[in-house]
Amino acid sequence: MSAVAGTLAVPRLAFAVEGASVQELAAVPTLRLSLRIERTGGGPVRSIALQAQLRIAAPRRGYDGATQERLAELFGTPDQWGRTLHSLLWAHATAFVPPFDDATTVALPVPCSYDFEVAAAKYLHALRDGDVPLELLFSGTVFARGPDGRLQVTQIGSECEASFALPVRLWREAMERSFGDSVWLRLGQDAFDRLYAYRASRALGTWEATVDALLREARA
Repeated sequence: MSAVAGTLAVPRLAFAVEGASVQELAAVPTLRLSLRIERTGGGPVRSIALQAQLRIAAPRRGYDGATQERLAELFGTPDQWGRTLHSLLWAHATAFVPPFDDATTVALPVPCSYDFEVAAAKYLHALRDGDVPLELLFSGTVFARGPDGRLQVTQIGSECEASFALPVRLWREAMERSFGDSVWLRLGQDAFDRLYAYRASRALGTWEATVDALLREARA
């Protein structure tokens, strides 16, 4: 709970995430957070151009042995986690908040990347169950009427934030809706050309068969 500073007429706001779901009919995998905004002081809100930075508070949850192994690329071995386990930037989200007097609830769409060059995607892929501990840091512009009727424009203070435990199953559901049972890897053009030549030279029918053949050769 935190406030927007200013005169008596400037709204003071508090934020809380009440729930989450997978957004349907989205061009990219997208989660939909239900965000409650409450006016704790000041005058009514005309509108808010809201921005949110979402961070994964990785130290706030526990990890079994199998999950620790899958997170080794990010944080090293468990004996190093006292130094290496830290929060990760996940996403940025925006929303337009219409007028309200006391409180309102808006949808905050969060686009999800499956790019394994991104640390947050590696982290989320490593989790199999439980929750993802999230920190939301809010910023943006608040529009309100002053005591004289004039429009007031103020900025949301940097202290405005909220936390939420996002079920891992929702992230996995969003990925499955867009990609099914597939995982996407990004390759440079030169690496792709060499992989394509390898596939063609052996008349392999799929990319999965190509990777399997390479792995068998590496183990031989």
